[in-house]
Amino acid sequence: MTHPTGQLNDTVHQRHRLGILTIASEASRVEFTYLCEALELTRGNLNRHLAVLAEAGLVTLEKGYDGTRPKTWIVITKPGRTALAAEIDALEQLIRRHRGD
Repeated sequence: MTHPTGQLNDTVHQRHRLGILTIASEASRVEFTYLCEALELTRGNLNRHLAVLAEAGLVTLEKGYDGTRPKTWIVITKPGRTALAAEIDALEQLIRRHRGD
């Protein structure tokens, strides 16, 4: 049996990207500014993390307007949900291993 750490996905496991995926999985879509505030990230930093996730096919970005204000919404993709579930499973295995369950 492989150690559970071998199942962690470097793209997903990074703290802020894990936060983005987790928050995005809780809604049909999440607004860019909300993620900045919730994760305490600058716009530039969030943009970089979103670019990594989008390049990996884990999220998509939807641009549009709320009235006259331009907005960007983040949507987790099916592969993103699968990757998040696998990451959570690996973390749960680590917890069980650490606790001796």
